[in-house]
Amino acid sequence: MAQQEWLPIGSVVKVRNFNKPVMIYGRKQRQEASGKVFDYVAVPYPEGNISEDFNMFFNISMIAEVYFKGFETEEELNLRNSLSEEENH
Repeated sequence: MAQQEWLPIGSVVKVRNFNKPVMIYGRKQRQEASGKVFDYVAVPYPEGNISEDFNMFFNISMIAEVYFKGFETEEELNLRNSLSEEENH
């Protein structure tokens, strides 16, 4: 994760081996079924949250392209810095 920075909530990305764009709505998320922690959780774009069955969990290494970068505030930047610091420890 150190080679790329965290994306803000609301970012729309292309995930490798998935045809539709997805919109990120969470970071550092645990998938119930597997118990694994992933960098991001997202929903299909433009549909949004349909049901939990349509949530996509993935890591930053799976992002092929960033179509849209979400809203950024000072609070968002501080949170992303904290996430990056956690990754480096």
